[in-house]
Amino acid sequence: MKPVIKFYKQHPGIFSLLRLLVSLYLFFFSLELMGTSLKMFGSGLAESLIQTTTNPLVGLFIGILATSIIQSSSSTTSIVVGLVAGGVLTVPNAIPIVMGANIGTSVTNLLVSLAQINRRIEFERSFSAAIVHDFFNVLAVIALFPLQYFTNFLGKAASFLGEQFQHIGGLEFLSPIKTITKPPVEFFKNLIGDYPWILLILALVCLLFALSQMVKALKVLVVTKAEVWFDRYLFKTALRAFFVGLLLTAMVQSSSITTSLAVPLAGAGLLTIVQIFPYTLGAKIGTTITAFLAALVTGNLSAITVAFAHLLFNISGMIVWWPLKFVPINLAQKFAQIATRKKWIPILYILIVFFLIPILLISLFR
Repeated sequence: MKPVIKFYKQHPGIFSLLRLLVSLYLFFFSLELMGTSLKMFGSGLAESLIQTTTNPLVGLFIGILATSIIQSSSSTTSIVVGLVAGGVLTVPNAIPIVMGANIGTSVTNLLVSLAQINRRIEFERSFSAAIVHDFFNVLAVIALFPLQYFTNFLGKAASFLGEQFQHIGGLEFLSPIKTITKPPVEFFKNLIGDYPWILLILALVCLLFALSQMVKALKVLVVTKAEVWFDRYLFKTALRAFFVGLLLTAMVQSSSITTSLAVPLAGAGLLTIVQIFPYTLGAKIGTTITAFLAALVTGNLSAITVAFAHLLFNISGMIVWWPLKFVPINLAQKFAQIATRKKWIPILYILIVFFLIPILLISLFR
């Protein structure tokens, strides 16, 4: 035992790296388990909500609510693509749902940041890194939804591109994260049975434990120059951070996972909000891959058009707000300062923005 202790004292970075790898796996596992439990709660509800879209404004808030319920914009857009392919939804009604799904997906980041709410400095950094994603999405919708409503510019451009790609056919990419986490998730799902609330509690416990261990490991690794490695290689420039987010999200097929992963990194001080912003934009482009592949498999022109509209919406939002990045970044930093002083505000924000407002407006305008 003494040689092990001696080796640990001499090489703390090695043990911290092992702890980080284990906690990363638990983190991915907890997100997959959380998504599975919430889909058991609400996938049928989400699909029925989407099917009853009556106008673009309602569609926008249905997208927010449905994605907040099932915690996956990829799932929401894939459902939309399937319903469009089946003739249940029209393309003009589908595009606002996709816009809303982009807002709804950022709830996962905010939930992850709440795990550090009792550690003031870490919470301020992690919450600002989480909510900058949300502010970008909201600002993108504010800028582009009226233009889309009056001109259908996304539908027209996406229809043209859809015609060029209609007969290409689809590919299926395997997500390495889902490959390593799905077997234990399926095991617990089969073991516990039709009790999604137990799975949700287990997911939250695993998430809290994984995040605490990740932050502890990252703090040691910062001391051993991991921060220099992040600055020098992965996030040295904004463009490099953008492509890291794009490629990583395209591989794992979940922007919720890749953007949530940045939250504890920010909390530990490895990344700044300025570095995380372009990474988040890259993740938004990468997340369109899932729906795009699903649409190509159908070969349905309308479904492919919706998938392209999703991609073009994210690109358009990026074109508008990347040059003006100080707006979402400053909003996120100021809101994080307020949330740090009054800890009930972030919880109230999540409930109001992602659930109460969409439910109220859907009820009023349907």
